[in-house]
Amino acid sequence: MRPSDPWLTDQQRQRIPEMTSTLSLGWLGTGRMGSAMARRLIDAGHPVTVWNRTRSKTDDLAAAGARVADTIHGLAAVDIVFIMVSTPKDLEQVVTGDGGLLSASTLPRIIVDCSSVSAEASAKVRQAVEAKGVGFLASPISGNPHVVAEGLSILMASGPKATYDTVRPYLDTIGKTSVWVGEAEQARVVKICHNLYLGMLVQSLSEVTALAEKSGVPRAAFLDFLNNTVLATDWVRKRTPDMLSLDWTPTFTTELLRKDFDLGLAIARQQEMPMPLGASVMQLIQNAIGRGHRDDDFLSLFQVQAESAGMEIKPQ
Repeated sequence: MRPSDPWLTDQQRQRIPEMTSTLSLGWLGTGRMGSAMARRLIDAGHPVTVWNRTRSKTDDLAAAGARVADTIHGLAAVDIVFIMVSTPKDLEQVVTGDGGLLSASTLPRIIVDCSSVSAEASAKVRQAVEAKGVGFLASPISGNPHVVAEGLSILMASGPKATYDTVRPYLDTIGKTSVWVGEAEQARVVKICHNLYLGMLVQSLSEVTALAEKSGVPRAAFLDFLNNTVLATDWVRKRTPDMLSLDWTPTFTTELLRKDFDLGLAIARQQEMPMPLGASVMQLIQNAIGRGHRDDDFLSLFQVQAESAGMEIKPQ
């Protein structure tokens, strides 16, 4: 970041020196995804200070070289703070609430929120952040913690282009690339549309795989065939062992998928966009949660589909 950046206020320009070295980074929220993302920055040699409401969840990052802040205010003096929290309420609390980032005496220069929240919640936080003379970038991520750890995730970002240009080297360190999609909250829409597609994909995969298996085709044989056709995807190939073993250890829970479908269908209503397939899958996600899969990986939709067809599936 340089004082010549056009998005900066006069107040910011006065307190920002010319920088030719690495900026200091903060990370707020070290759950499964947040930890995997922060670890990418730490392993690349960047100075990172971390904070999490449950301090023990920062232990692995501290062992890898991160500094652990005692309070959120311990992050406020760094140059760029990244945030990864679960809900809009959490985001507002850690940014604008009592004890949040904006209540500190010294503020970060840029806040980058990587959470999956609505465009409305994002715009509200952006307004509060920019009113304090701090830059704000919305930058959610695709992929689960395993994909992030392998450096194969992709981040989408929206906000002032100059803000993105400043943050981009760090986004491209977390993932294999990042894509700037607009000046406002477009990144939120891109992420939600991505997750809508992912939910539809898993339900479609569940239906055809269950149909083949009930018709006498071994599950392993059908997936082996599918993974060698033009319809194959890297994601399905990676998750095939889980479908065979019926391992629903969460990478992304059914409950979190439901949250994103709620957000996506709300966007569709606002845009007067019919979503017949998305609406149907939403009900199937709700069915899976009702059957006890709330905290399971959303790939458990396959088990629900099979059971709905009267099948008794076993690990293979």
